[in-house]
Amino acid sequence: MHPTFVLVHGAFANSFSFAPLQAELGLLGHRSVAVDLPCHGFQATFTHAYQSPQDPEGLATTPGSIKGVTLADNAAHLIGILERAKRNGPVILVAHSRGGVTVTAAANARPDLIDRIVYVSAWAPVDLDVNDYYAEPEMATVNPAAFASALAGNPADLGLLRVNFRTADPGSLATLKAAFLSDGTDEQFLTFLNTFQPDENLDVGGSADRAQAATWGRIPKTYIRLADDTSLPLALQDRLIREGNELTPDNPYDVRTLEGSHLKWLVDPAPAARTLGELATLPDSSAPA
Repeated sequence: MHPTFVLVHGAFANSFSFAPLQAELGLLGHRSVAVDLPCHGFQATFTHAYQSPQDPEGLATTPGSIKGVTLADNAAHLIGILERAKRNGPVILVAHSRGGVTVTAAANARPDLIDRIVYVSAWAPVDLDVNDYYAEPEMATVNPAAFASALAGNPADLGLLRVNFRTADPGSLATLKAAFLSDGTDEQFLTFLNTFQPDENLDVGGSADRAQAATWGRIPKTYIRLADDTSLPLALQDRLIREGNELTPDNPYDVRTLEGSHLKWLVDPAPAARTLGELATLPDSSAPA
C-alpha cells in the first residue's frame, strides 16, 4: 500500500511552506497532507497593525488567537489528522524544526497511527527539555538575535511570541536570512518570509513530552540532517540522533543528509522529495506498525 506523507511545519510556519515540496512529491507519485497546527494558516492572527504602514504600538499589544494554545493542543490536533490518514494505509509522519516537538508528543501518545517518523532538522528531545538544549555547547553558534531583533511586544504580556517578519530594518533582515536561508537569494528569502505568520505559541512541553522508549521508541524513524543549518546546528542534530539511538538501541535512526540551510530544502524541494520517496519504499514504511 502506498503511504501518506503527513507534513508538520515548524515555528511561525504553516501548511503553505510545504506547497513546493508537495508538488514534487505528487510528481513522483506520492500522496501527502500538509498540516496547519492550531491557530496557524488561515486560523492565524494577522492584525491591521501588521499591514503597511505598520503600527508598532498596535502590533505590540493586539491580542492573538494562538494565546493559550499548548503542545497538548497541537498533539491532539495532529492525532486527529493521523487517525483520518491511517484509514487510507500507512502513514509517514514528517516534522521540520519545532514541528518535531509536536510529532514526538503525538508519537508518545499514539504510536499505532505512525509507520515511520521523519525528522528534518527537527527537535526530537530525549535527555533534556527543548529550552534547556539552548544552554548546551551544541547551540553555542546560534545567534539569539535572529528573532529577538524583530520581536514585537512582550511575550509575557501577549501570552505568545510575536515577530515582525515584515520589518524593513536591514540589520534584522540580514540576521534572519543568515539564520534560516543564507544559501538562498534575497528574493527567495523575502518570499519565504512572507509566508510566515507573526505569532507562535509559547509552550514547547516538558519532561513528559520527551521521546518515550515504550511508545515513540517502537516506531521506525529517520533523521534527515541539514548540513548547513545554522538555526538547528548539525552538532545539535547529531546529538539528538545519538540520544535517540541510546534510548532505543534496537531501533536506531536511519540517517540521511541533505546539503543546505534550515529552509533551503523547502525552497528547492526536489532532493528532499526524492529522499522521502526512497523512505516510502522501505518495508517498514509500507506495512502497518
